[in-house]
Amino acid sequence: MPRVPGGIDGVGDYALTIARKLRDNFNFDTVFASFRTSVPTNAAGFEVIPLERLADTSMAKFENILLHYVNYGFQKRGVPFRLLSILRRLRGEQRVKFVTIFHELFASGPPWTSAFWLKPLQIDLAKSVAQLSDLCIVSSDNFRRELMRLVPHAEIQLHPIPSGLGEPALSPEQLANRDPHRWAIFGGTGLAERSLKSFRSTISRIPESIAPRSLFVLGGEENPVTRSLLVDLGIETTYRPRIAAADASELLRTCSFAWLDYFHRSNVETVVLLKSSAFASLCAHSVITVLPHPGTPIFIDGDRFPGPFFVQNQRAEIPGADARAKTAAEIYAWYQRVAHSDHLLRGIANALNVGVAAPI
Repeated sequence: MPRVPGGIDGVGDYALTIARKLRDNFNFDTVFASFRTSVPTNAAGFEVIPLERLADTSMAKFENILLHYVNYGFQKRGVPFRLLSILRRLRGEQRVKFVTIFHELFASGPPWTSAFWLKPLQIDLAKSVAQLSDLCIVSSDNFRRELMRLVPHAEIQLHPIPSGLGEPALSPEQLANRDPHRWAIFGGTGLAERSLKSFRSTISRIPESIAPRSLFVLGGEENPVTRSLLVDLGIETTYRPRIAAADASELLRTCSFAWLDYFHRSNVETVVLLKSSAFASLCAHSVITVLPHPGTPIFIDGDRFPGPFFVQNQRAEIPGADARAKTAAEIYAWYQRVAHSDHLLRGIANALNVGVAAPI
């Protein structure tokens, strides 16, 4: 792990979801290992150790390794050579099953950024990690295509990032009986601030039948900029940084729409949303995600996501109040079919030989 799970954190939430399901479904214990030199010894009831200890001969008690590969999470320039050396020692010294979840492959950028110059090294590192792995998991089809190009013989499975706030069972009435004027912004500190900035500039263009009258801004750390952006918004607002996952889940179950300004550039394929824990959490709670620009279709193995929806200066494509409940139900059903964490668990459990996951 790049860092110890805790709070609302995309990769950390993902790791905890898997660990809890492996424990609850298969009585299979997980120990988290982090690169941080000073780490807590416990995270949500799971033991935490420094990553370097995994390569010690005393650590042979571990049967499997599940790596969350976030290259910039392990090294500030996205070139974690030290991680690769640890993984090679583990593969050479211990007979373990090794599954890698690629949250990132490599970055790109203009010539004045380090990502431009370090991209070849990032690609080589991703290839090396994939070659060491018994199974590679990616969150979207464009990631799968790219990894297949880099490592043609790799075993690759596609599983979108699941909700980090749980996956509640919602009745048709719970989907239908929501206030269409109740909106949310959800995510980490930077995502919440960016989303709120574009929301402020767009709120007047949202159709009257679903125009925001209340807004919940949930997640991330306390941010004075975010708090200041709420001061004169003109609607009822609630700001809950560092909110507990259970509390965030309860609030999202009451919301109809969410504004998500996920992309730094509008020309990125919208399918990249599948690597967003915030997007997954909104879908799992039947909240309709709205973007600040048009997007490309999102498919998982041919199953198309309902949307994406957007509101921008001169154009809007978003369901009105009369179509909201139907669209919300379609999004919820899509998530259950292709993005629910049980699909992910089944793939991991089979790769680690810990049994066959229970049917969904």
